[in-house]
Amino acid sequence: MKTADLNLLEQKIAEAIEYIACNMESSCRAALEKAREGEENPTARFALDVMCDNADIAAKNGFPVCQDTGMAVVFLYVGRELKLDGDIYKAVNDGVRRGYKMLRKSVLDPVTRVNTGDNTPAVIHTQIVEGEKIRVEIMLKGFGSENMSKVYMLNPAQGLEEAKRLIIDSVAQAGSNPCPPVIVGVGLGGTLEKACELSKHALFRKLGSSNPDPELDNLEKYLLGEINKLGVGAQGFGGNTTALGVFIEKYPTHISSLPVAVNMLCHCSRATSFEI
Repeated sequence: MKTADLNLLEQKIAEAIEYIACNMESSCRAALEKAREGEENPTARFALDVMCDNADIAAKNGFPVCQDTGMAVVFLYVGRELKLDGDIYKAVNDGVRRGYKMLRKSVLDPVTRVNTGDNTPAVIHTQIVEGEKIRVEIMLKGFGSENMSKVYMLNPAQGLEEAKRLIIDSVAQAGSNPCPPVIVGVGLGGTLEKACELSKHALFRKLGSSNPDPELDNLEKYLLGEINKLGVGAQGFGGNTTALGVFIEKYPTHISSLPVAVNMLCHCSRATSFEI
């Protein structure tokens, strides 16, 4: 049985953070460029110009692409045939600590408001999968957008139509606060916490990709169209593009409920994945 190299995991986590802190995810950068080219509102187009220029300057000079360097969110997929000779969560957090050495530290105790000093702990979701490798998905999640996220516990009578209305309304209520154009992650089903996890994981999808579930793919396209009719636009200046994408994940739920979680991401996706 293969033994996991937790030192390598720590190193790769640190390197990933150092990179994505300064480099906008490529499909996101391309989506911003497309939005800029199609924008008719001059003020919104200027805002998109600034976003694109900011991303390019950050990447070229190795500067953080946003002053909010975020909180690390990690999805771990651990092969069941892999031996763990040590604490995998410690390895992840040690990697986060190293990766944030030269970045702003924003993580603190929710009650005392005392900063942890190293941006740990990360938020870690773990799943046991087939194989003998570890797959890592990591995102630096900013909280201007996180604070605009919503969760609704609907009853079945309210149905999908009410869920759609609430998703659209969540974006409308958020306005310019999450630094639009936003990426909207939606979790449908499960329990309260499962819906939230789904909505977070949905944000790892590449912009421009299709949902493998045809019904969800159609729903994503509908919601994106309706959201972009809101007229919030880039940084709240109006225009064609309030959202760059809507991504949905679902999970079976109880007969008496319809959990709906809406997780907002700003115009700057900072995420990557790797395997060891």
